[in-house]
Amino acid sequence: MVKRKIVWTETAAKQRREILRYWTERNKSITYAEKLIEITAKHLKVISKNPEAFKETEFDEVRESAMGHFSIYYKITSDQIIVMAFWDNRQDPKKLLKAIS
Repeated sequence: MVKRKIVWTETAAKQRREILRYWTERNKSITYAEKLIEITAKHLKVISKNPEAFKETEFDEVRESAMGHFSIYYKITSDQIIVMAFWDNRQDPKKLLKAIS
């Protein structure tokens, strides 16, 4: 079993920063953002060990790991997991196509 390196695209990293910033400002606390960081890290650990465990999407070679209100969209290569999007599932799904393309 190959453990792959996690690589964030610029788009996914920006989405994650914006989501964390939003919740920190909205709640006037970093508690929820820290919890989301922890949940994300746990999901990425599982993805890196078994990347095909999560469902395929309608996007070419992209899989989705759902985490409640959020999802990680990623591609698998021989040595990497490429995080394509860090998505708030409450957003308009049409925007996701633009983010992943």
